[in-house]
Amino acid sequence: LTSHFHVFIGKPFNDVGFDSFLADTGCIFKQDQLNLQCCEAQLPGSQLATTELTNDFPGVSERHVYRRQFDDRIDLNFYCDAEQYQPIRFFEGWIKYITNEKSEESRKDNYSYRMKFPNTYKGPLEVTKFEKNMETKSSVRPLTYRFVNCFPLAISSMPVTYDSSDLLKCNV
Repeated sequence: LTSHFHVFIGKPFNDVGFDSFLADTGCIFKQDQLNLQCCEAQLPGSQLATTELTNDFPGVSERHVYRRQFDDRIDLNFYCDAEQYQPIRFFEGWIKYITNEKSEESRKDNYSYRMKFPNTYKGPLEVTKFEKNMETKSSVRPLTYRFVNCFPLAISSMPVTYDSSDLLKCNV
């Protein structure tokens, strides 16, 4: 079933200032709560890259595999809680952390970005697909995708409207 999965979003592991930076931006980070708020994950695909060889044999074209390529993005959807808007604050804070954005400085006319080094803002990510009857069947094993050196690349727009209400979702 597609609805049985768990997501673990790790914080950047090489910089100790990330937690205090999040606290300064107003994000109260609760790891377990954020992981549970993930309601959809688009797992990246992969494909084989090939090269074409011609004229090894007269009139024959051949394709040979030279590399496996993975999609470079994973899309995650989160339900937003009504108290803290934790997914929005967490990922906005992470992006501000990457760009060294301080709220009081970013309002100045001559403000410019100065990005952090990549090894300070990348973190781990795991998506585990499982079934609810795993304990009863010994042959059923969870499928785990481990991603290394992840960071938020984009936060999609989130429409708010006076039309009928729906849960607010944050797509990262």
